[in-house]
Formats: sequence, C-alpha cells, structure tokens
Amino acid sequence: MLFALAVVGVGHVAAQENVITPVPAVVEWGEGSVDLGHDLKLYVDAPKDDALRLEAAAKDTGLRLSRVCRPARKGFVNLMVVEEGDVSALAAERNVAEGYVMDITAEGVSIKATSPAGLYYGLQSLKQIYEAHGALTTCHIVDAPRFGYRGVLIDVSRHFRTKEFLMRQIDQMAAMKMNRLHLHLTDAAGWRLQVDSYPRLTSYAAWRVPHTWKEWWYGERRHVEEGTEGAYGGYLTKAEARELVAYAADRYITIIPEIEMPGHSDEVLAAYPELRCTQLPERQGDLCIGKEATFAMMQSILDEVIEIFPSEYIHIGGDEASKSSWQECDDCRRRMAEEGLEDVDELQSYMIHRIEGYLNARGRQIIGWDEILQGGLAPNATVMSWRGEEGGIAAAAAGHDAIMSPHGYCYIDAPQDAPYSQPESIGGYLPLDKVYSYEPAPESMDAAVRDHIIGVQANLWAEFIPTDEHYEHMLWPRAIAVAEIGWSQPARRDFVLFRERAVRIVDDMLERGYTPFDLKNEIGNRPESLEPVAHLAVGKSVTYLHPSRYYAPQYAAQGDATLTDGLRGTWTYADKRWQGFLGRGGVDVVVDMGEVTHVESIAADFMQICGPGVFMPCRVEIWGSVDGEHYEPLADIEHEVVVDELPSFKSFGWEGSADVRYICYKAHRSAYSGFLFTDEIVVR
Repeated sequence: MLFALAVVGVGHVAAQENVITPVPAVVEWGEGSVDLGHDLKLYVDAPKDDALRLEAAAKDTGLRLSRVCRPARKGFVNLMVVEEGDVSALAAERNVAEGYVMDITAEGVSIKATSPAGLYYGLQSLKQIYEAHGALTTCHIVDAPRFGYRGVLIDVSRHFRTKEFLMRQIDQMAAMKMNRLHLHLTDAAGWRLQVDSYPRLTSYAAWRVPHTWKEWWYGERRHVEEGTEGAYGGYLTKAEARELVAYAADRYITIIPEIEMPGHSDEVLAAYPELRCTQLPERQGDLCIGKEATFAMMQSILDEVIEIFPSEYIHIGGDEASKSSWQECDDCRRRMAEEGLEDVDELQSYMIHRIEGYLNARGRQIIGWDEILQGGLAPNATVMSWRGEEGGIAAAAAGHDAIMSPHGYCYIDAPQDAPYSQPESIGGYLPLDKVYSYEPAPESMDAAVRDHIIGVQANLWAEFIPTDEHYEHMLWPRAIAVAEIGWSQPARRDFVLFRERAVRIVDDMLERGYTPFDLKNEIGNRPESLEPVAHLAVGKSVTYLHPSRYYAPQYAAQGDATLTDGLRGTWTYADKRWQGFLGRGGVDVVVDMGEVTHVESIAADFMQICGPGVFMPCRVEIWGSVDGEHYEPLADIEHEVVVDELPSFKSFGWEGSADVRYICYKAHRSAYSGFLFTDEIVVR
C-alpha cells in the first residue's frame, strides 16, 4: 500500500488531514478508504475484561460492527495485543505501553499495541477519523504518549459534583487520551467521601449554609447537620465512588483521590474539634500534628480510601498549611522536642514522612503539592508542582518523580476570554494559546531532571464555580490543550492547527449537551495590548518616590522601565506588563521628559479584580513641573471604589494644555487592602 502524504512535522496541513487530537507522532495518509457498505467484522485479541471494554469502545466509534472469533481478511477491525517487538516502530517513543500502530487499508483496520490501553487509544483515533471524514480513510499511524501521566483535577469540595457529572467529564477525557482524574475530595468547604469510621465527616462537614463558596467563605463559615433546612452539600457514597472507579477504568483512566492534610482541614476540625491545636481560637485550618489521635484518624481514613481506589498514588495535599497554630500548641511543641525537630517546616515533614510510610506499607505511593519539599521530602514521594516549576525541578533533581501543573499555565480557573464577557472567576486571564504554549520538560532542562518529569495536569478549582454548566465552560477546551501537551511530541505541536481541531471538538461537545467555552466566538486579548503604543514618554526615565511605594517584587514587570516602555497590559496582571503596587501609598512616580515638552493629555489605566484583591485607586493626582522643584496641579480625580464581581479596567487622566518637563503621577490605594496595578503612563 502506497501512501500519498506523510505528515511528519508542522506547517500547512489540509483540513482533511488535521483530524486527530492529540496529534499523533506519525501519520501517513492514503487516497482510498474502507468499504463500509456492510458490517465490519470486529476481532479482539486481549484479556477477557479488556476485550469487553474494547468491544464497547469499538462500537462507540459509530461503525457497524459484528464480533467474530478470528481475524478476518476483508471488511475487518482487528484489535491485537502483541509483543513489544511486533510494534518496533514505537521503540523510539516513551511510554510504549500506551502506544499503538494503526493501519487502515482498503481491506480493513488493524490496530496493534503492547497493552489494551494502547488499543483503546487507537480506537479513539479511529473514531475521530470516521467522524471527520464520514469514512475510514487509508492511513498508517504510529503513536505513543510523551508522558505517562496526563491528568485533570476536578474540585468537588468547594462545590459538590455528582457521580453523573464526573462520568461525563471522564468520557471527554478518554476521547482526548487522558489517563488520570485527580479528585480533590476534601477541603474547608466540604468533605465529599463517605468514611464509616468518622461519620461526622459526611453527616456534618459535608454540609454548609449558604450555597456558594464565596458567601460561605466571607461569612460565618458554618457547617450544619445533614438535613438542615437550606443546607447545601453532598458526598460520594462508597458505592458511588466504586462505580465511578469502575467507569473510569473501563476507559483506561485511573482516579487519584486527594485527602488534604495537614492544611485545608477546617471541615475536619469542625466535625472533630478535639483534633485542634491547644490554646487557640476556635477557627483553625491545620490538623494538630502533636496529637496521636490525628494520625489515628488519618490512617483510618486512608485505610478506607485505599479499599475504594486501586490507584498506585494517593494524593495527600500538603499545600498552604499556615502552621501558625503549631507554634503555640503544647502538643505540637512536645512533638517537636521529642522528635528533635527544629521548626514547623520539619514538623510538617514529620507528618508527611509518617503518612508516606503508612501508605508504602500498604503498597501505595504518595503525591503531594510542592510544599511537601519544606523540611525535607519523604523518600518515595512524587511532587506535583503548582507554585511554578521550581518545586518539580528540585524534586526531579533529587531523584523524585514530578508532575508539572504550574498555576501560570495549568490553573484553568482564570477566565479564558475577555474577563467582562466571562462568568465570575478568581481573576487573571488564561487563554487557550497560553495553556497550549506550556512545555513541561524543555530540551534545555538537564536530561537527568527531564527523565523524572512524568506528566502534566490541568487543575480546575471551584471556589467561584457553583454550577455544572459553569464548570464545563471553564474546563473545556483548555483541558484539551493539556491533553495534547501530555501526549504529543513538541515538534508535532502547532497552535494554529490545534485551534482548528479544538473548534470542531467544542462544536461537537455543544451538540452533545456539554457547555464548553464557545471557542469560535472568542473575543481575544485586550486590544490595547496587541501593539506597542507610541506616545511622548516612551523610553523616558521614571523615578519611584518613597521606598514604601515601590512596586512589589513579584509584580515588577520590566522594573523601572515598565511605565514608559510602550507596552500595554493584557487582561491579566500576571503578564509582566502590569506593575503591582502594595505599599501604603500606592503609585507615586515622576516621569522625566528630558526637556520641556508641550503636552495635551496624561493618563494611565488601572484594573480591578476583587477576588484576588486588586482594586482601583480611590484618588489620582497629576502634577506638572518645568524645573522638577515647583509643581503645578493638573488633575485631582476622586473615585469611589466599589466591590464588584467582574473584572474592570479604567483610565485615569488629564486633558488640557501645558508645557512641562517633569510629570508627577500619584494613585492612592483605597480602604480595601490590596494591589494597585497600572501598565503605562501615556503622554500625548
């Protein structure tokens, strides 16, 4: 069989060839197709349970199939688990166990893999070809995933999601060849898994008033008894969780449960207050590590968790523990003295080590957020790096496996289009192209480190996402981008081609009743940011007055050059164009025009995103001077700062006529504690 086209790189690809997501390693397209005038004969050579799964997946392609007991010679779909040597074309790929080789000829379809999972992924590609072409176009495909871990985190704690909702997401994950569903089951806002040994975790800690996380978090943070009028919440029963595990396994997805410890445990302490630290106010979020009862509880819970979830990994959280209560707690101080621990970081590390040993003895491994590095990493732990890539790189350099999930690319709880057009969210801006641009293990990374980067994950936290429809809107299509990052080789990735496929996938999801973001109607980035702005102050020097009013180091943007570099900010303050001020005074700068200049307008933009604490100024003053000593007022603008839900942008400026060399621009922070962000002082 001769094939007319080999797609081995990126570039111009005909629409009929740009059909498979994630993009395969090698595709060679032919010119013919399989005769679909009659049922195709389906032959499956795989272990019994897998054969049933694969038969179901084959029929889900939409093809008319009849199961047969031996391979046919014409009009067939043959699925065969073979020895590794029989798919030697995959030898150069990582994670060969999930790879496959598919040949579609005029006679039929042959898919070979070294595992049933590989056959399943081959069927996903087959389905996409059939749906795109309405036929089985002849081709030869050699494919295997780049990373063995390709995941999505779904947060069911802040707002509960049912078993049925999770199954819908599993279906779409499977179509995109993702293989890990990380369930964030526990957090302050609600415990979401039945635990027989500690029943108040679900009879009390799973319920709250009011309904939304936002109202609850900024209110009294009350938990209530199950059945209380107006109570919101829910949890997965053990039977439901087992059903969910089986459903995912049928699609070659492993569910990884997360049981948060020691932080994010407000709901546990509400239900079992005896586990609080001593001598402190009632509201606490960290488990008391000094009490043996804490370990008895966590170990009992984990015993029940591993009975339900067969995953090799159990996620134990480990992030954002304040540790403040431990410093004053008699029990924690006694533990530190007995164990020779120098500080609270080592106290947390003590707990992580101890829990890891408990799970290792039961044949399981732990994953934790990158804070588990603090105080010393447990011997066999895998690190999930979220605060950036540094934690994952440090863990990998020390010989530990790491999963990359940096918030700048993989936290898909930020709006994906112009924020004013999107539902309320935590703030920022993370469009599809930014997600897709992420590279978890670049060639510049040391090879020994790169070998320990085992995967990538999208995280969707639900603080501001109360409904299922909103959740799907945030999840898709950005999770599809993460799927392609995890599967496809970097040289095969091309955003223009990917976006074409993503638009088609989104349209198909909409037809099937999902509620993804409507990608084809995307507004895009802030118009002001698309091109440099030309104005009189570009390149002029800026003096920042009073050290307390300097920009914050984490939001320095381009440093002292930021406010006159001609670059306007995007929809997010994390783009290294917006400069953030947290000092008590706000913005207080002087622009030196270099010589006396006639000006007719001076203005700067500010943003407001209340969720993360970004507010407009309450007052803006603009002054002009010829000599740098005597300033004349040009504008004094009062602004009432009002807390609202959606991000907003506003220009504060002056228009008139003046001859100045020095321009003093002052923006005052409001009574709300938070940042001021501005991007450019535009002088015309």
